[in-house]
This record gives sequence, structure tokens and C-alpha cells, in this order.
Amino acid sequence: MFLDSSVLFAAVGSEGGGARLILKLGEAGALSLWVGPWILREADAVLRLKSEGSRALLALLLDRAQVQAGPEAGNEALEKALSAVEYPPDAQVLAEALEVGANYLVSLDQKHLVGNPQTQDLIAVGTPGDFLEWYRTQLVEGD
Repeated sequence: MFLDSSVLFAAVGSEGGGARLILKLGEAGALSLWVGPWILREADAVLRLKSEGSRALLALLLDRAQVQAGPEAGNEALEKALSAVEYPPDAQVLAEALEVGANYLVSLDQKHLVGNPQTQDLIAVGTPGDFLEWYRTQLVEGD
């Protein structure tokens, strides 16, 4: 499962939200969580500007949740992503998720990613709440 920077910000900002619960599931070893270099750079840059003190909390949360950092997106993944998302920064997010072979992209970006039918052809995309609902369904069907 791949996390967008918006989800990381939500996890830092709220102990009780769905984004933090996803990280707790990663901490428990129930999920394999991924981010990419673009996501890490964006998160760091935003937190440097808006909440310098939150950088340490984000690092701690990522470490505890055993979040893995994938590689830069290759040309093939970026081309696929750009065919679905016109906005280059969000296409980069999608490309990084495709590059690691994630089965789900969790984002709060309702403009370009969540609800975009073209992304759904490439990977499941949803909010933290959407993902948690999907995950519960997978657990029930797996029984």
C-alpha cells in the first residue's frame, strides 16, 4: 500500500484519524506500507515551512510503521501515470505507487487522484477511510 504526502500530513496532525490508524497497522505488521522519494521530499519541504517541529514526529511515525521507501519512478510508470493524471506532481505520486507495485494508493487528493476513473484502471485509489473499509472487506473475505 502506497501513501501520498497528504496522508502523512494527516497522520502527523491527528492521532485519532484514519491516516494514523493505517500507520498503526503498519507498526503492527499487518500492512506493508510504501512511500517514494517524491513523497518524502515533498513532506519534508512542507513541514520545514509550516511545522518544523513535526518533522521529528513524521520520522518517528514512519520508522515505527516500518514504511519502506521505493525508488524513483521510471519512464514507463511515469508515462502510465501521465495518461491518467494531467497534473505532473500528482502523476509523479501515482508513478511512484506504480513503480513499487502497490495494490492501493491512499490519498486525500480529491481533485486529481481520489475519484479519478482513469487512475482506477491502474491502481485502487482512495482516502484513508476508503482504504480501511476496503481492508476490512479483504479481511472478511479472507476468512
